[in-house]
Amino acid sequence: MDLIVYQIYPRSFCDSNGDGIGDICGIISKLDYLARLGVNAVWLCPCYKSPMIDNGYDVADYRSVAAEYGTLSDLKRLIDELHKRDMKLIMDLVPNHTSDEHEWFKQSRKSRDNPYSDYYYWVDSPPNGWQSMFEGSAWEYDGVRGQYYLHSYAAEQPDLNWDNPRVVAEMQAVVDYGVDLGVDGFRIDVIDQISKDFEGNRNCFGPRLHEYINALFGREKTRHVFTVGECWCDDIDEIKRHCAESRHELVTLFQFDHLMAGSADKWHSADNSPLRRIRDILIKWQNLTAKNDLIYSIFTDNHDNNFYLSRVGDSKNYRCESAMLIAAMFYLLKGVPFIYQGQEFGSVGSQFADIGDFRDVESVNYYNNRVGTVSHERLMEQINFGSRDNVRRPVAWNGGRYCGFSTAKPWIAPPSRAHEINLAADIASDKSVFRFYCRLINLRKSSDAIRYGDFRSLSGNGDDYFVYERVLGAERYTVVCNFDSVSQIEIPRGELILSNYNRSQSDKSDFRPYETAVYRG
Repeated sequence: MDLIVYQIYPRSFCDSNGDGIGDICGIISKLDYLARLGVNAVWLCPCYKSPMIDNGYDVADYRSVAAEYGTLSDLKRLIDELHKRDMKLIMDLVPNHTSDEHEWFKQSRKSRDNPYSDYYYWVDSPPNGWQSMFEGSAWEYDGVRGQYYLHSYAAEQPDLNWDNPRVVAEMQAVVDYGVDLGVDGFRIDVIDQISKDFEGNRNCFGPRLHEYINALFGREKTRHVFTVGECWCDDIDEIKRHCAESRHELVTLFQFDHLMAGSADKWHSADNSPLRRIRDILIKWQNLTAKNDLIYSIFTDNHDNNFYLSRVGDSKNYRCESAMLIAAMFYLLKGVPFIYQGQEFGSVGSQFADIGDFRDVESVNYYNNRVGTVSHERLMEQINFGSRDNVRRPVAWNGGRYCGFSTAKPWIAPPSRAHEINLAADIASDKSVFRFYCRLINLRKSSDAIRYGDFRSLSGNGDDYFVYERVLGAERYTVVCNFDSVSQIEIPRGELILSNYNRSQSDKSDFRPYETAVYRG
């Protein structure tokens, strides 16, 4: 698998028309930049028509583009411009729920006997105590229909009832519409939740889950597309049921256990150094996916979590060094790399003192439900750590007033360190994270051993570093990733080809904090 995927959050990537909101034409204007970085695919977060309660993950029409992002013609031009550059488009698909402004839900709530009545889950009284991911009960009373409906997320995001064959057919048509547009693949949002396990009292991994996934992507029309599922699963047998080639379901899943390193939970940091734990998780999944002939999804950042650098690296004293270390630690492994906008020049989480600087429904609900019982200062500390808005702020292209994102005030405050941490400043720096990423990606694209070769860990459990090999035939690379202290590490044989400390070939000194080096041969 030769994809190197760059994730774009359209609202915050680049504003082309001066309204303070990123848009599709802004993305098109940056495609040469992405080509320079070296990626060959774009994962586009939802740009469908939406009231934006959850920034597009509340879809009102799967076949229309949100007006603030542009038009369907703009989306078609984006696809064409990507394909001209030999780049693919992976669209975000949201099959578990819609917006309550979707026509299906508008019809469904009208009565219990209309054709759309069972497109969603309706009950006379809540059958369980399921909670919404965004606080409160997952069951909402609707006065129009006189019943409760299920919403696993915001109340404005009712869950679709996939046990209704018409819903399955509708979502098949949505996928086919994307394929006909020229979309090359899909990232599928919370795919494990499209089948509910009411008997087991959980809203995911229901008894018909794999039947429904196969109905989407196991058909002749869709078997060729790239698919990656968002699915919180660490059971290898369940992953094989999703991704084994013979199953005709998904190409790969995201594994999330490494994301919790550096975190006690969503809103609280952990004091212990997490890099050892991350190393052990990566070793586990490299070995498991190889043994079971599966494809591993390699990523550190996405639109739902604070920048990884802020959680597992040292974003104050060794920002550039630890950003490069994390990149080498992950992106020279076997699998499909995913890079989130801004991480390629060392972006970090922001610090704001006012809840008014946040837009994310999850963060605002968290604050409002605790204010008065927890101090404002403590709540803001938690939200600054865990809020999804950390990675949803405008990309800092430069250090100007609106960080090169827009000529107008952005929809949300720019990153608090944008004057210091931005692409232009990074490229001008002697310690450019962006240039390191370019070299890393170029190495990956030019090496069969890194793309397809075997993985071998050379680290012990007690080591404060991660050393691994990638080997294919006579081609061999050794990757050294030292953690947050000085370490004595045996210098690998071969030619030194990449370093974040400008280590020389003859240098036999100890490895410094967050130092990484790659040797060939």
